[in-house]
Amino acid sequence: MDQRTPMRRAAPAAALLFALTTGTTACTAVAGGVEGEPGAAGLRDPYFPRLGNGGYEVTHYDLALDVDVRPGRDELRGTATITARTTQDLSSFNLDLAGLDVTGATVEGRPAAVNRAGSELTLRPDAGVESRLREGRTFRTVVRYAGAPRTVTDRDRSQEGWLKTADGSLALGQPTGSMAWFPGNHHPSDKATYTVAVTVPEKLTAVSNGEPVSRRTSGGRTTYRWRTPEPMASYLATVAIGRYATKSSRTREGVEVFTAVDPEVARASASALDRIPEVLTWAARRFGPYPFSSTGAVIDRRDDAGYALETQNRPVFPGPPSTGLLVHELAHQWFGDSVTPATWRDMWLNEGFATYAEWLWAEDTEGVPTRQSFDAAFLQDVNWAFPPGDPPGAADLSAAPVYGRGAMVLEKLRQAVDDDKVFFALLKGWATAHRHGNASTDDFTAYAEKRTGLELDALWDTWLYGDGRPDDPDAPVTP
Repeated sequence: MDQRTPMRRAAPAAALLFALTTGTTACTAVAGGVEGEPGAAGLRDPYFPRLGNGGYEVTHYDLALDVDVRPGRDELRGTATITARTTQDLSSFNLDLAGLDVTGATVEGRPAAVNRAGSELTLRPDAGVESRLREGRTFRTVVRYAGAPRTVTDRDRSQEGWLKTADGSLALGQPTGSMAWFPGNHHPSDKATYTVAVTVPEKLTAVSNGEPVSRRTSGGRTTYRWRTPEPMASYLATVAIGRYATKSSRTREGVEVFTAVDPEVARASASALDRIPEVLTWAARRFGPYPFSSTGAVIDRRDDAGYALETQNRPVFPGPPSTGLLVHELAHQWFGDSVTPATWRDMWLNEGFATYAEWLWAEDTEGVPTRQSFDAAFLQDVNWAFPPGDPPGAADLSAAPVYGRGAMVLEKLRQAVDDDKVFFALLKGWATAHRHGNASTDDFTAYAEKRTGLELDALWDTWLYGDGRPDDPDAPVTP
C-alpha cells in the first residue's frame, strides 16, 4: 500500500474531517414503492460500521465524469450507472456518497425517490419495478450528481478523496474517500468491474484504472475512457488529471504497461519506471501469475499527495519512487488488490504481505536475508504498539505494526514451515485461492494450517494477536 506512517503528512485544518454518521437530510418524493425489506445502511465493518450497504452486490460501475478543473476547487458533474444483483427482496436500498448533490435517480429506468442523511443515500424505487428487485435479480440504477468533490481527512489526519494537485486533481480512496466522487457500495467486500469516462479541458490528460479504451476531443474538451475488466474494490479506484507525459508498452508476458508522469519529475522517475517489468517478473515467480491484464504507475509531484497508494493496475506515487516502494506497491496487486481484505480489520493481509515482499526482494536481489530484515523490525519499538491482527481503531490501520509486525508474522511462518518450497507454494496458493475475491485473517490462518499440516496457534497468539514484544524472537511457534 502507501506506507502512510512515514510518508503521510498532517492535513490542513481547513480540510474536511470526515464522519460517516453525521450530515443533513434532504428528500425527494415519488409515489408508490415496492414490496420487500430495506437493504441495510452499512455492513457493520469493525471500524466503519456504516460503510457499504446490504441487500445487493454491485457487478459493474459505469461512471461518466465531466470535470471543470479550477484553481483550488473543481466542479464535477457525474452520472453513475450501477449494475447490481439483489441478495434479498428489496423495498429500498442505500448508496454511499459524500458531499455531492444528487440531481436525479432512476431504478430500471423509472424515477426513484432519494432521501439523504449525511453520506447515506436511500433510494426507494417505483412500484413498477417490483419484480426486478426480487432476490437474485439484476437491476440497474442511474444516479446523476454534481458539485465540488471534497477532500477527506482520515482518522489518522491524512488526506484522501478528491485532492488538488499542482496542475490538476487526484482521486484516492483508502479507506473511505472513493465516496467523495461517485456513489456506490464503498466497502472493500463488494468488488465490481468498472468503466470510467472523464471529460477534462483538452490541454489535460485523465488517467484511471485498467486499460484505455478511447480518447475523443470536441469543443475544447477531451473525454478519456478507461475499462477495468477485473473486479476492483472501490477504494482502489482512481482518477488522475494533469499535464502528464504518458507511455504505453508491453511486458514480455503481454501485460500492458501504461505510465503517466508529471513532466517535472519525469527524468528522475525514468529508472524506476524501467524496472516495472523486472519487478513483475520477480513477483510472479514468488507469488504466482500477475492477476491483471495491465499495470503501470501514476507519478505526481511530491507535494501533490503525501503518500503512495496501490490503486489497481496503476499505483500512485508522490514523486519518483525508490525500488523498495515500487516493489511494495506492485506486490499489492496480488495482496490487497486481487486478494482484498474482507473487512478493514484485515489490513495486515495487505500491508504485512507487501512489506514482506520488500524483504524478499532484498533477499533475492541484494543478498539481505529476510531474517536480517526481521531482526531489524523486531528491535523497532514502534512495531509493538498493538497487534497487527487487531488494530485498536481506524486511525491505526496504516500504523507501523500493520506493516512491520505483519511482515514478521510471515517470517515466523516461514521459519515454522522450515521448507521454502512449501512456504512459497503457500504464498502462491493463497493468492490463487482468493484471486479477485476477498479474504479475512481467519481465512489465512486456516489456509496456512491446512497447507502446512502444522498447529500454529502459538504463532498467531504471539505474533499476530499478542500484546507486547516477546522476550525471545526464536521462541517455538509449533508444538
